[in-house]
Amino acid sequence: MRSRYSAYVTHAADYLLATTHISERKQYSKTEILNWATSNQWLQLEIIEATENTVEFKAYFLDNKLQKQIHHEFSTFKLENGSWFYVDGKFFD
Repeated sequence: MRSRYSAYVTHAADYLLATTHISERKQYSKTEILNWATSNQWLQLEIIEATENTVEFKAYFLDNKLQKQIHHEFSTFKLENGSWFYVDGKFFD
């Protein structure tokens, strides 16, 4: 999770796609990932709770109007061949 957050901060869209599970990858585009990553100023990652394959987190950022926002998500990951892959997430309001 921390590496994916860092990838958003550094605009590493290729890494984000590569660490998305193959069954879900077609739902994401490099352009959309880059737009989301670059249109925000990432401030902080807070891990709320983590289990072996889930992470609840809050990512704090400033949007393009410099308004503070919080992305709150419960994510599921899958371990395959020694690597973790993002499967999906439930977003909180």
